[in-house]
Amino acid sequence: MRILKPAVLLAFLALGGCHTPTVAFDPKAAAFVNEKGSTRIDAHAFFRAGNGRVVYAAGEYVHLVPVTPYSEQRMAMLYGGRKLARASLSIFDDPDPEYKKYVRSVKAESNGRASFENVAPGDYFVASTVTVFTPDMIFPEGGAIYERVTITGKEKEPVKVIVSGK
Repeated sequence: MRILKPAVLLAFLALGGCHTPTVAFDPKAAAFVNEKGSTRIDAHAFFRAGNGRVVYAAGEYVHLVPVTPYSEQRMAMLYGGRKLARASLSIFDDPDPEYKKYVRSVKAESNGRASFENVAPGDYFVASTVTVFTPDMIFPEGGAIYERVTITGKEKEPVKVIVSGK
């Protein structure tokens, strides 16, 4: 059985509050996510556990989030400047209800792969959740992960995005 180190426990307790962006959500800034483009994004979401085993985002939602001042601040608050928000320390807010209308989501296949068709030019976050939990663990490994990608509209091939939290 894993035992939390005192520093990890203190960090967990310190993160007990939820944070909401101070920047207002602007639907006009995010509208490009719902426009029809010509690019396909092929995402592969997975996490390498402490034992070296690769765990896929099988059956998890993969999200395509337009980069806006609101989403940038939200991601910075949720992820703390990293690309992985550990499952045991993840504190997720309740986003602006309008924001959810500007996030495209698909379920990943058993191998953690998901595709977004007809993506318009713009900057995006591709995000998902990958966790592993075994009976000998106190807290799960993995968590929420994301990667940032820019679509120009000039891509001839699908854009491949590895979403691994690194």
